[in-house]
Amino acid sequence: MTAFTSLPDLALRTLGGSVVAASDESFAEKESLIRPGRPGFQAETFGGKGQVYDGWETRRRREPGHDWAIVRLGLPGVVHGVVIDTAWFKGNYPPYASVDATAADGHPSPAELERAVWTEIVPRTALRGDAEHHLPVADPGRYTHVRLNAYPDGGVARLRVHGEARPDLSLYDGLSLDLAALQNGGLVTACSDEFYSSPNNVIAPGLARHQAEGWETARRRDGGNDWLVIRLAGPGVVRLAEIDTTNLIFNAPAAVSLTGRPAGDGDREIELLSRTRLQPDTPHRFRLPPAEPVTHVRVDIFPDGGLARVRLHGHLA
Repeated sequence: MTAFTSLPDLALRTLGGSVVAASDESFAEKESLIRPGRPGFQAETFGGKGQVYDGWETRRRREPGHDWAIVRLGLPGVVHGVVIDTAWFKGNYPPYASVDATAADGHPSPAELERAVWTEIVPRTALRGDAEHHLPVADPGRYTHVRLNAYPDGGVARLRVHGEARPDLSLYDGLSLDLAALQNGGLVTACSDEFYSSPNNVIAPGLARHQAEGWETARRRDGGNDWLVIRLAGPGVVRLAEIDTTNLIFNAPAAVSLTGRPAGDGDREIELLSRTRLQPDTPHRFRLPPAEPVTHVRVDIFPDGGLARVRLHGHLA
């Protein structure tokens, strides 16, 4: 695993991503590029267009040029790395690929995006068949869309765009919001254990459908407790905490506590929620007393187990 893959996939369909246009998708649909999970495959499964692939595949190009697909990021932000996965494409993958990015205000149409100014964030790179290609990105720009270029044609199973969300929070001026949410710029920056699933799952959009869509730790045997630290969307005052143990029936924590870290104040922490009992498979909501703004919140669970979601509602400072 490359270091940047621990960051959220900004293009993921379940985070709001969309493949808005492609030059061609004759053999396999463009929407597959941003599906969650590993690509699947079943040999000798043929449809009206040939072997069925869980990916994006274009026709054999007979004219100059190359194929491309434009992805709207579900979470606009700074890209730290891209994964181009050619899983199961062995004789029909593109020999080269590159990735461009653009920042487009509002809700642009595919035609407007094609006319946009694009910046190359991954140069033309040689690809192998049936392989993941981890490609770091050094560009510090904030982007809303990426364009995958396939030279000249062929199939790509998945495109992962890992980075940090940088949404436009001016929409929330004077309003409350979930300060912890991925889509608002929250990020889990530290965690005691992620044996079963990623801690960033707890701040993902929507409800967890099963245990794997939350955060779950290994069983502790040392007398300690597990924890994670959430960097908020910005310095803010947290007034309502939601601690959701839905789907965690026999492996929910017994209790939780919350502490906040004020901006620019060293290691000082303030108590937001004292150690409080939890129930399995239950959404809990706790109204918090008034407190000063914080930039990070530490969630301690006792002694171990899992959480489906953590929501920290409040106001930006």
